Amino acid sequence: MASLGVPGTSRADAPRVDVCVVGAGPAGLALTLMLLRSGVEVALVERSTGLRRDFHGEILQPGGQRVLDALGVLSAARARGARDLDAFQVLQDGRVLLDIDYRRLAAPYDRLLALPQRHLLDELLAACRALPGFTFLEGHRVSGLLREGERIAGVVAHRHDGGSTGVRARVVVGADGRHSRTRMLAGIDAGRREAFDQDVAWFALPAPGHATGAVRIHRTGTGALLVHDTHPDRLRVGWTLPHRTWSRVAVRGIEDVRRELAGALPQFADLLHEHLRSLSDLTLLDVFAAQAARWVDDGLLLVGDSAHTHGPIGAQGINLALQDAAAAHPVLLDAVRAGDASRERLLPYERRRRPAAATVHRVQRIQAKALLGRSGPVATRLRSRAASVVTRSGIGERITHRIAYGPDPATVRTDLFTTPAPKPADTPEPPTGHEAHVPSGARSGA
Repeated sequence: MASLGVPGTSRADAPRVDVCVVGAGPAGLALTLMLLRSGVEVALVERSTGLRRDFHGEILQPGGQRVLDALGVLSAARARGARDLDAFQVLQDGRVLLDIDYRRLAAPYDRLLALPQRHLLDELLAACRALPGFTFLEGHRVSGLLREGERIAGVVAHRHDGGSTGVRARVVVGADGRHSRTRMLAGIDAGRREAFDQDVAWFALPAPGHATGAVRIHRTGTGALLVHDTHPDRLRVGWTLPHRTWSRVAVRGIEDVRRELAGALPQFADLLHEHLRSLSDLTLLDVFAAQAARWVDDGLLLVGDSAHTHGPIGAQGINLALQDAAAAHPVLLDAVRAGDASRERLLPYERRRRPAAATVHRVQRIQAKALLGRSGPVATRLRSRAASVVTRSGIGERITHRIAYGPDPATVRTDLFTTPAPKPADTPEPPTGHEAHVPSGARSGA
């Protein structure tokens, strides 16, 4: 047995598990927990230590919330600190064009949730650690794939101290993100397409007393900005820029950038001038779409951004990744129990989830042009009329449900669980005020 990418390295003595998951993000950890609850032995390989990793999206749609609730971690993650967001709104020069009210949906998933990923990952990891059959290899970067003939049979991972570890597995799951090393080592093309005209520069501002209770797109004559509340008492702002123009922005310097942003968001001008101190306060997200050429191979399965990458519009990334995990869980369990992790055995997962990802790609391209694109007065009037129809009719409710749960609302197969849920650890007291969960019937306008 030799590893791909580490020529000549023998790993015949590597420990064996049922499934090796690469990447401790939401999808990797959620899938690991589902498998552990089903009696499967899992090794989880994570490059970072202490889950110190770069986080971008933190908005949970109702579909993702439902997956996490079924796993018993949503309440505890919320108790660490989160923000309820009741609406998605589009504003043009300060005037509301589109107002999609999530309170139209059935409780308890009648809101968007801004949940810091670290809170979610900590709870998922704690639940995994409390179950038998779990091995966590943090601070390990996958450097090769083990093979038995043509079948992928495990991974080789290098530690920060230069040592290496081999893990043999019936199935390797790539959950290591948009630039997945697992996918690359397997020789699978990412299928990247420049489907969007924008990149997004993200930053956060301390903003006590400025909570909006919504996800908002502020359209101006020069572009658009995405703004939403986040924990604790902060605003997260996404500044959309024409694709691959960041270098020209950087030349302008922070004062000019700050002046433009303050003009687009005058209600937050004081916060921008006080807290946006340098260009290093902004993080550029390269926005693109991708559909991997294959999501499964003999001994390999890809989930989340490793299989398909989306833009930030509609907050679909974590939602889709968690639903991928829910859909992959019974397929992997069947493969492990049958002792057959062939491509054909794993293919039902790809056949189910690929159309959902493709649908979201199509919708996001339309949304990006309609909501983020630059336009003149005529297009603005047309956009306003269309938004009015959506907001004031049943169309809005149907669109909200579709965005909230996705085209394939995969749920957790709890009937396959054989191990009781671990006893919850002590968690912080639930937040009060705007952050507290309020039953929908008790809110005004519900």
